[in-house]
Parts: sequence; C-alpha cells; structure tokens
Amino acid sequence: MSSSRLKILNFQFMTEDNKQQKLSDSTDTAIDYSTCYAQPLFTRIWEMPNKNTFDIKCIKKLIYKYFKDEYQSIDPFANKNRIAKITNDLDPEMGADYCMDALDFLKQFDDNSIDFVLYDPPYSPRQVSECYKKMGRTVNMQTTQSSFWGNLKKEIARITKPNGIIISFGWNTNGIGKTKGFEILEILIVAHGGQHNDTLCTVERKVQMLF
Repeated sequence: MSSSRLKILNFQFMTEDNKQQKLSDSTDTAIDYSTCYAQPLFTRIWEMPNKNTFDIKCIKKLIYKYFKDEYQSIDPFANKNRIAKITNDLDPEMGADYCMDALDFLKQFDDNSIDFVLYDPPYSPRQVSECYKKMGRTVNMQTTQSSFWGNLKKEIARITKPNGIIISFGWNTNGIGKTKGFEILEILIVAHGGQHNDTLCTVERKVQMLF
C-alpha cells in the first residue's frame, strides 16, 4: 500500500479534534476538514402518495428534525397544516391564520425576522392554474411563469434570519438557492411508485451575513 493511501486511511479513523489539529499542523495544501464534510445528506424513501404533503410520515419526520417550538415560523401554503406558528392559505375553508395570496402574505414580514419557513407551493403551472381557478382568481402569465416562484423565493430570502431554516417541497431540488444566500443541508427524495412523481424535499440554511 502506498504511503499516501495509508495517510488517507489513518486520517479517516482520527477523532474530529485530531483531524482539525492535523490539518492546522500540516504544511501541505489541504481543504479544511469541515469543508470536506459539509455535503448535503441525501436520503431516498418509498411512501404512499398523499395530497397533504406533511401527512407523509417521512416528510413529517424531516420537518420535526429541524423545527423548534421557539422558532418564529411561517407556512405561506399551509392547507390544513398547523405546524408553523403563522399559517396562510388562499382557500378560506382551510382555516389558516391568513387567507391571502402567498406573495402578499410574505411581504408583511420584516427583513430577517423569520427563523423557519415551510415552503410547499403548487409544483407546476398547471397546479397554479387549478388553484387560482378554484378560488375564482385570474390566471395569467404572471401566475404561470417562473416569476411566480421566483418572486416568492425573493421574499422568503428577505425575511429569513441568518441561520434560519427553509424546507422546500416540489419536483426539483432548487430550493431558495445559493444565489440568494442559502446552503443545502439535506435532500429527501420520497418515491411514490407507479407513474407518480417523486416528492423532493430540500432543507436549506441561510448563511450567516458577513456584514
């Protein structure tokens, strides 16, 4: 076995404190250990589909992994869910705290004021159209283009505190995004079998502001 291979194996079995000390003592160019380890956790689980996303067992477990009661938390597309402290849904029959368009709901909050956001919007232009038509709302280019989601994400990025947590749900793992100051902590892929699309859950943290 080569000496370089042996060094790698020895490094893997060190304690974290020893790893940090080894890197700081080394004269070699090296990537910081915490950077090496800071990769998002990927998990894939099979569950039966459910129109209420948060009733899917593994998704509820993921939410409560990051959620804390003391957080100032919001859910702009709450449906009947009451996990967040402040809930909103366009449909008044859902009985949420607010019955507003999600974008208007988000605009109410101050900059850097929210610790935790559950973001489970319509996943496609078709779903947006169906939702708006059901509520007698106008369906136009503004509600079916990518700007519909983009504007929501801008507001979420604005109101989330540094180190705040966002959990996004959909058919992609774009989340709020690195360009808006977020890093991915975890991705959960929930497969439903048959011809059902997977539900993709993306956990992000807002990076601490540097100035």
